[in-house]
Amino acid sequence: MSLLSFSADDLIACYRQGVFPMADAREDNRVFLIDPERRGVIPLDRFHLSSRLARTVRSNRFEVKVDRAFDAVVEACAAVRPGRTETWINRPIQALYGELHRRGEAHSVECWQGDELVGGLYGVSIGGAFFGESMFSTVREASKVALVHLVARLKAGGYRLLDAQFITDHLLQFGAEEISRMAYRRRLGPALDAPADFYCLAAADGGAALQAITQAS
Repeated sequence: MSLLSFSADDLIACYRQGVFPMADAREDNRVFLIDPERRGVIPLDRFHLSSRLARTVRSNRFEVKVDRAFDAVVEACAAVRPGRTETWINRPIQALYGELHRRGEAHSVECWQGDELVGGLYGVSIGGAFFGESMFSTVREASKVALVHLVARLKAGGYRLLDAQFITDHLLQFGAEEISRMAYRRRLGPALDAPADFYCLAAADGGAALQAITQAS
């Protein structure tokens, strides 16, 4: 389905139905609604964390912040990088996510080194469901650390679903799995109705994140 424009409320309604937006190119203002037959999810109770990545998280090599630079994270996710000459995040989609963020319905997890944003991710939050949209990294392992902190925050906050949309080799290492559209919707309904708190995890250091993942497992 192709739409020229729709509101933030329309976008939330799409997520509630299991549908998400994409564009063909950065400069193409059309928005397509995607409802894939197979859906990627990261089971929060079976999140896989390698010992090497755990050491990186614990080292606090990056300062991890939440919702400090949401627009910059989306912009970085949409940027052309080596090996990726095009992006699905066009300007209408970017504007919609910015509005959702201002409404408290979209969040970013960011990795910083000093004053430089070197990695992060963002997504949409509805009830106990978090819809991961995109991530980026300009420094090795920064996006992975952001994902670990996201999972810790979701587990501590009572979330039930982490939607990854599509499976990639990058996500498989964390235990991501592909399920049918029907199975996804069976998980989506209860997750949307579940009470959850994205800000439940107050501390943002690596030790606290690893503890949250361990305690909630």
